[in-house]
Amino acid sequence: MSPIVTALVLASALLHAGWNAIVKSSRDVLLDTALVAAAAGILALPLIGIAGLPARPSWPYLGASAAIHVAYFSTLAAAYRFGDLSHAYPLMRGTAPLLVALFGVALLNERPAASMWLGIVLISAGILSLGWSQRSRAHRSATLWALSNAAIIASYTLVDGTGARLSGTPAGYAAALFSLQALFFVALVAASRGRAMLVYFARHWRRGLGGGFCLLSAYGIVLWAMTLAPIAAVAALRETSVIFAAVLGSLVLKERFGRQRLIAACAVALGVFAMRS
Repeated sequence: MSPIVTALVLASALLHAGWNAIVKSSRDVLLDTALVAAAAGILALPLIGIAGLPARPSWPYLGASAAIHVAYFSTLAAAYRFGDLSHAYPLMRGTAPLLVALFGVALLNERPAASMWLGIVLISAGILSLGWSQRSRAHRSATLWALSNAAIIASYTLVDGTGARLSGTPAGYAAALFSLQALFFVALVAASRGRAMLVYFARHWRRGLGGGFCLLSAYGIVLWAMTLAPIAAVAALRETSVIFAAVLGSLVLKERFGRQRLIAACAVALGVFAMRS
């Protein structure tokens, strides 16, 4: 992976940590998730005119990914409803890269080099150690929802990696994807929450725009990177967002970083270095 791709994927990880923190800090996780998804969809609309529609061969992947993302947002909200960010987030994001790497070999015939495998394993192990260390205080449902979400993350990562490569315009693919998935997910939430959703959106639209910008920018960068580098490597680098969340918590919220977080951060740093070697 080139230095510019590595740097931009790490930047997307920081943005990803940002929008997840916004959702988890909400009083109503489901409505905040819908708000962020809706804002990302609205922000994506102008990009379609600028970048153009993705090529037709990518459309089946686009539709499949939009449907998978509805399941992703639903399980994400459930995981955060039952568990803490410090437990659910690492489990979701740490398990997914390993699944992407394994299924990438089987389905896409992507075979990472030994150094890249080492990097993926180190990054995933470091991230998972953070979530696993919180298991004694976690609700069993949070763990199950988080692991389910990890499988969904792996699914849409492989679908979108292929779709973006076929699209001819990763930016256009990302814009169309976010517009479509916002339509699906917001309609689903509206069916159950109706007027309450509209009132919530009207009150918190600024918060939604911030989270939507982070969501759209973070995944847009990832889709572009997957057209230039192995999908499994990009997926693993993206999940360094968990470490960024821990660092931000220490610097901004004055949370104790602790030995466990330090060990995890070192494992992730070694994993990033292994990928670059």
